[in-house]
Amino acid sequence: MNKAQLIEYMAEQAELTKQEAARALDAFLSAVTVTLARGGDVTLVGFGSFQVDERAARKGRNPRTGTVVEIAAAKIPKFRPGKALKDAVNG
Repeated sequence: MNKAQLIEYMAEQAELTKQEAARALDAFLSAVTVTLARGGDVTLVGFGSFQVDERAARKGRNPRTGTVVEIAAAKIPKFRPGKALKDAVNG
């Protein structure tokens, strides 16, 4: 499912126009993005949680040349599914 299909599905389920559903989805995505960028977590009970993990700096190897490359530390957004979502997927 892509973003347009998700907007269409949301509009049908919530009896909204596609424009309203698109604004709602954009607001949700913005809220998650801003919260994670500020170092916070977003938890939706039963669905899952979005959080930021830190990946330490490490050394890697260029597969073409074999030279050692320094890989910088990074913050990585992660999603952990909740029990209800896991149960729904696993039937």
